[in-house]
Amino acid sequence: MELISGKEAAERVQGILNAKFQVDGYSVHLTAANIFSLDPLGKVDFSGSDYVPAGKVAIATERRHPEDKYGWWALGRGSYIVEFNETLELKGDELGLVETLERLRRAGGSHATMSLRGRVAPVEALLEVSALRIEIKQNARLSRLRLFRLNPSKIALQPVHSLSEQ
Repeated sequence: MELISGKEAAERVQGILNAKFQVDGYSVHLTAANIFSLDPLGKVDFSGSDYVPAGKVAIATERRHPEDKYGWWALGRGSYIVEFNETLELKGDELGLVETLERLRRAGGSHATMSLRGRVAPVEALLEVSALRIEIKQNARLSRLRLFRLNPSKIALQPVHSLSEQ
C-alpha cells in the first residue's frame, strides 16, 4: 500500500469547507455537518431478514449569541451518529481510513477507525462520548481521512503447495 498525499486525497473528497485548514501533508480533515441521537432499537440477525438499523433523531444546535454564524451541539455521555460535510469518491484501487482527531479524543469523544471503499455519501461515524459532556461546534474538524493506493502488483505471490506435494 502507498499513502497518498493530502492534496491528491482532497481530489477524491467533495464538500471540503476550507482546504487551507482541512488538507495537510498526508490527510484530509472531516467536519461535522449533523449529529443524531439513536433510536433505542436496532436488530441484527444471520440472514438479514430481520435486520433493522437503529433510527436517527437529529439533534438541534444552539447558538450562544444571536450574531453567531454556527451553533453548538451539547452532548452527554453516550453514543451518537456524526454525519460529515464531506463525501468520498474513491478509485477502485484506493482505500480510505478514517480515524479520530486527537482534539476530539482529548475533549472526551472518539469513534472507531473505519475503512472505506468506493463512493461514500454520507460519511458517518458512531461517535462515543466518554466525558460527562462534550460541546461540538458545527463544522468542527473531528476526524482525519488517510487515503491509500493498493498495489497488488508489488505483492509477491508465493506458490501454494498442497499437502500431497510436500
